[in-house]
Amino acid sequence: MKIILAILIFSFIIIFHELGHFLFAKKCNVKVNEFTLGLGPTVVSWGKGETKYCLKLLPFGGSCVMEGEDEESDSERAFNKKSKWERFQIVFGGPLFNFILAYILSVIYISAIGINDTTITDVMEGYGAYEAGLEAGDEIISINGYRVHFYNEISIYTFLHSNEDSYQIVYKRDGEKYTTTLKPIYSEEAGRKLLGITKESEYKKLSPIGVLEYSVYEIKYQIYTTISSLRLLFTGEVSVSEMSGPVGVVTVISDVYDQSVSSGAFYVFVNLLSIAILLSANLGVMNLLPFPALDGGRIVLIILEAIRGKKMKSEIENGINLVGFGLLMLLMIVVMYNDIAKLM
Repeated sequence: MKIILAILIFSFIIIFHELGHFLFAKKCNVKVNEFTLGLGPTVVSWGKGETKYCLKLLPFGGSCVMEGEDEESDSERAFNKKSKWERFQIVFGGPLFNFILAYILSVIYISAIGINDTTITDVMEGYGAYEAGLEAGDEIISINGYRVHFYNEISIYTFLHSNEDSYQIVYKRDGEKYTTTLKPIYSEEAGRKLLGITKESEYKKLSPIGVLEYSVYEIKYQIYTTISSLRLLFTGEVSVSEMSGPVGVVTVISDVYDQSVSSGAFYVFVNLLSIAILLSANLGVMNLLPFPALDGGRIVLIILEAIRGKKMKSEIENGINLVGFGLLMLLMIVVMYNDIAKLM
């Protein structure tokens, strides 16, 4: 059951991404030859109108194959015959739909459980928060200029910036804002630096307007986390072996299901919803990376075309995308190998 749930969640996020490309292609009157979920051999296919819909054997990945996208076509409805603005819309539509999906899921998630805000429950004597004068009931507003709205944002910010010796904290007390400098102190027991702040999981419900507002903050948090994690990867602070691919994602979803099922269906629902928000926002950001074969790489080529005033030769563009696709497949194999090795 849990494996099926994991695959359904992963597949739904991918198909929603491809739906963005599909709908913008239709909007711009581009012919879509094939709309696919999965990779590998076709398990089942059916045709409706001009588009062939396929379900592949491996439920990871998907595609929206457009006329003239990767080959020359004389059709007036070919992707390569459309204006730069139309092609930009079609390419950007996939990541955009991921962010839209993440927002919709965030609205459902926050409506269901509320938010765990940044109000401090207590401070630990002998640690930075105590020395900086923070007290129980203070609401943290920002860390080093980064605005926080959830307690998770405090945790992730300090984790991603654990090499910093101090943090400038802006907090609110009795309606007034104050600024202080907090120095984290290493804890032998925790094995890391701590601020000395304690926070109970006290979720409070929001008004409908509050839910819509804080859902935007949730997406901002997820995008920030993804971009910051990529920064750590490129700077060598995180290795490729720590990345997770489809197998790792399915494993994580399965683990969350196992941990939540004893608490009831509601907790299974909200915890899987939380992962789906992360995955959708993550997929949106990853696809916007300026790397060949990704949506971000295609957008870069469109921008270069606008700057140069002429289109790149199709064989060069296709060659760039082919090399990029090959490198992505190689990375996927490495990541999948690491995922399987972790399971073993």
